[in-house]
Amino acid sequence: MWPLHRYLPTESNEIADMVTKKHFEIGETAVNIIAEERFIPAAEVSIFKSREEIIRFAFSDPFFLVTLEPYDPPSSAPPIVRRMCEVSRKAGVGPMAAVAGVIAEEAVRAMVAKGAEHAIVDNGGDIAMKLKVPAEIGIYAGEHYKEKIGFRCQPREGIFGICTSSGKIGHSISFGISDAAVVIAEDVALADACATLLGNLIKSDDEEVMQLALDRVCSIDGVEGAMVIVEGKVALKGRLPQLIKTDFSEKAISKIEFAFDQTIDR
Repeated sequence: MWPLHRYLPTESNEIADMVTKKHFEIGETAVNIIAEERFIPAAEVSIFKSREEIIRFAFSDPFFLVTLEPYDPPSSAPPIVRRMCEVSRKAGVGPMAAVAGVIAEEAVRAMVAKGAEHAIVDNGGDIAMKLKVPAEIGIYAGEHYKEKIGFRCQPREGIFGICTSSGKIGHSISFGISDAAVVIAEDVALADACATLLGNLIKSDDEEVMQLALDRVCSIDGVEGAMVIVEGKVALKGRLPQLIKTDFSEKAISKIEFAFDQTIDR
């Protein structure tokens, strides 16, 4: 998944001067990290560790990697795998639907544990954030959707996430036709899994179809709000950050820039 972006502090020059942006890749994981430079290594170590645990478990049970249905992990599964299974069961999708979100969330947690007050990890359009000042998150919905819109996200207690799926953009698996299916939740892994569900439900640009899809996703415990863009139409439901017109370059989109030879992110 990779349709979201532009996340620079919008009010505090002090914070803007302190944070930096780093693009980081390992395998098929491509992230943009926004934080003070001294905290970025913690995010990188976390991403390595999360991937290692997920890949090792997938080797022990390849079905975990490919199933598109909820999966019951053994008690020996690492915590990150059990989290993926828990949130994907709520959404009724396979556990790998939560992989990008959970990796991003763990990386932000690692930076916060080191003392970071403003930290963002964008894992291919699945974004985990801990904000000290407001940040704008632009929504990329493909070349034919010309409106550049986004969310103005306010600081809040704890980490939260904005995650995206698409039936037309990127390499994520989707059974729908959405340009962008966006879900917001405190639990970033849950937002990721539910974005996959929302994208799967968008089979047409019929307004009733869109509304029913939003109703279903927003009924899931923990989901704060959702938005879908399809064929130039936009529909929203729930508690969402302020929707704004914004400007961002497609170069800001976090995506693979180097070749890779493994496949785990979906």
